[in-house]
Amino acid sequence: MSVEAEPTVNPWLEGNFAPVDDELDTGPLPVTGEIPAALTGEYLRNGFNPAVTPRPSYHWFDGDGMIHGVRLGDGAARYRNRWVQTKGLQAERREGRSLYGGMAEFTVPDADLLAEVGMVKNLANTNIIRHADRLLALWEAGHPTEMVADDLATIGETDLGGALVGPMTAHPKTDPDTGALCFFGASGFAPYLHYYELDAAGALVRREPVDLPRPVMMHDFVVTERHAVFFDLPAVFDIEGMLAGGPIVRWAPEHGARIGVMPRDGGSADVRWFELDPFYAFHFLNGWDDGDAVVVDGCRADDLVVGFGEDRVPAAGEFPHLHRWRLDLGTGAVTEEALDDRSGDFPRINDDHAGRRNRYGYVAHAGALTRTGGRFDGVVKHDLDAGTSTVHRYGDHHVCGEAVFAPDPDGHAEDDGWLLNFVYDAEADTSEFVILDARDLTADPVARVHLPRRVPFGPHGNWLPD
Repeated sequence: MSVEAEPTVNPWLEGNFAPVDDELDTGPLPVTGEIPAALTGEYLRNGFNPAVTPRPSYHWFDGDGMIHGVRLGDGAARYRNRWVQTKGLQAERREGRSLYGGMAEFTVPDADLLAEVGMVKNLANTNIIRHADRLLALWEAGHPTEMVADDLATIGETDLGGALVGPMTAHPKTDPDTGALCFFGASGFAPYLHYYELDAAGALVRREPVDLPRPVMMHDFVVTERHAVFFDLPAVFDIEGMLAGGPIVRWAPEHGARIGVMPRDGGSADVRWFELDPFYAFHFLNGWDDGDAVVVDGCRADDLVVGFGEDRVPAAGEFPHLHRWRLDLGTGAVTEEALDDRSGDFPRINDDHAGRRNRYGYVAHAGALTRTGGRFDGVVKHDLDAGTSTVHRYGDHHVCGEAVFAPDPDGHAEDDGWLLNFVYDAEADTSEFVILDARDLTADPVARVHLPRRVPFGPHGNWLPD
C-alpha cells in the first residue's frame, strides 16, 4: 500500500507571514496606556503581501508591497493599510494568477506582459520614506513608486526627475545637517553600482558610477559626514542561472569580501577598498568619521544561508550579530569587534545622529532561530559608549519586527523619544502597535494600540511627524 506524501508547507505563508486580503481604514482604536501628546504624525511600514495566490517557490521577498499605517494625534490612533498598486499587481489581479517568478524561480514574461509591466515586477515592498514632500515606496531592484500621503493612493513609478539611471536602494540615508538624500543603486548589469545625492528640495546634486568586478546583492550601506561606505560581499547575482529558471542570488565565498570607502565629493577612482574574509550583512546601524578612520556598526553574519535555498534552521553564526568595523584610511588596516553575542537584526538609531557618532542603537532581539531566520521577540538598546545593553521583550507568544525611533520634539538627549513597533500575539492571532519609552526599556509600554486586524511581518518603515 502506497503512502501519500505530506504536502510541503511554505514557511513564508504560515502564521504571521501569511498575507491579509483586504484594505481597512478604521479608528479611533482602543488603547492601553496613554499615547504621548508629542507623537503627532503617522508611522508607515511596508511589507510583503501577495495579492494573488503565489507560486510554490514563493519567497517572502516576492510579495506585493503593502503599506500599514498608524496615525497618532490628540492621544488617539487610527489604522489603515493599502496595497502599492504597481503595474505588475494590477496585471496579476486582472488575470487572477501569478504571472512572475521570484527569488528562487525567475520566469521570462510573454511579449504582452513585457510591454505592459517589464522584465521584472516592481514589488515596491521593502521600505517607505518621505523626502522633499514626496512619499516613496522602495524596492531595491527598481525605481521607487510615488504615493499620495493623504490616502496612500499610488501615483506610479518615478525616476526622481531623471536622476536615476537604474534601480534605487531601499535603504537611503538622510544627512541630518543638510537634508540631502544619499543613496545607491545596485544593478545586475554594468555599471553595477551608482552613488547619488539629492538635495533637500529633491534636485540631483551627485551621481557617480562606482566600479565593481561583478553584480552583487548590496542591500544597505553607510553614509558618514564625509564618506559613503559600500559593501562588496559575495552574494552574487547569477544572471545566467536566473534566465535558466534558477535562483537569482548565489553565495560565492571564493570572491571574498570588500568594504569600500569613497569621499562623498569623490568618485570611483577615490574609493579605498579593504579586503576581508567572506561575510554578509543585510543592515547597518550607523557609521561615522573618526579622524583618519571610518567606523561602521552593523549586523554581521557568516554567510547568506538564512532564507535562501536551504530549508533548515540556521546555525548561530549564520544569523546576524551586532558587529563593528574600523577602517583606517591612513594605514589601510581593518579592525573588527563583536558588539554582541546575541542574534539580532533590523538595527535603528535616532536618525538625527545618522552619519555622526551615536551613543545608542536599537536592534531587534532574535529569541529563537527558525526556518525563516529569526523569531524576534523584543528590542535591545545598546549603550555603545558604556558597552552595556538593556532588553525589552514584548511578552510570551509575542513576536515583533523593526523598532523605529520617534524623537521627542521637546527632548535634548539622544535617547529622548519612543520606539514604535508592530507586535504580534501568536496565541491570540492579533496585533498591537506598541510604544516604548526609549529612555527606559525596563519599563512597561507607554501605550499599546489594539489593532483591528493581524498585521503580517514586514521589513522597514518610518515615523513621519506632522
